[in-house]
Amino acid sequence: MSSDTLAKVPAAPDIPERADVPRIVPRRRTGQWTAAAVVLALLGLAVNSLLRNEAFQWDVVADYFTSGSILRGLWLTLWLTAVVMVLGFALGTLLAAFRLSANPVLRAVSWGYVWLFRSIPILVQLLLWFNIGALYPQVFGVRTVNLLGPVAVAVVGLTLHEAAYAAEVVRGGILSVDHGQIEAAQALGLSRRRRLRRIVLPQAMRSIVPPAGNMLIGTLKGTSIVSVIAVNDLLFSAQLIYHRTYQVIPLLMVATIWYTVVTSVLSAGQYYVERHYARGSERTR
Repeated sequence: MSSDTLAKVPAAPDIPERADVPRIVPRRRTGQWTAAAVVLALLGLAVNSLLRNEAFQWDVVADYFTSGSILRGLWLTLWLTAVVMVLGFALGTLLAAFRLSANPVLRAVSWGYVWLFRSIPILVQLLLWFNIGALYPQVFGVRTVNLLGPVAVAVVGLTLHEAAYAAEVVRGGILSVDHGQIEAAQALGLSRRRRLRRIVLPQAMRSIVPPAGNMLIGTLKGTSIVSVIAVNDLLFSAQLIYHRTYQVIPLLMVATIWYTVVTSVLSAGQYYVERHYARGSERTR
């Protein structure tokens, strides 16, 4: 295009600003800011009450927080949580396999187990196992009173209880995997074990890890119930001290803080495990 042609092109007319064009005003969020201010005020009152209320006796809390008996109780609580989770998920995985089996007897047994142990409260289960000697004084010539001590009763009762929930968690995770993935693996000639290890489990873990993490935290806190059968866990250790010193609130705060610390660590670990298994998916946070 020549310079003469460019000269003949009329310039774009200036568009005058219109006075009646509405101006964009940011939306006022008065309600949200008011609610935030109220929440912060209540939070400040709660923190002030915790710090200034002399009934908490924070100096006593500091004295007993790392005492030997408390740390031994904490160690037993952590050990009991780890053992129960490992055994519970091992048994729960087996029950989930039974539930997904084509054998109707195995499916019925798995369903009945889950129904029974989810129906009975955990405290009732522990008390029944603790008093098993009243039903079966001897098993294979061994007195059950000597066979099942308080710690063994806690392991058995909590494991059987957790296995019922773990079975449903594992079964739900396996069922969440698209069946087309399994058919594609079969078409490639992968064996059943390799299909399970390479195809099914990596995808199922995305659905298994969140409820499993919640179960782990719930088991940690649920172990406090074994104090009713005189298992020397964290709560029972605190109870032994305040029964002697009558400092109930400070010792309960010691147990509360330790439970909070361990739960926070487990929650952080769960977050990173979830991110690991969520790689490649849209939701990675």
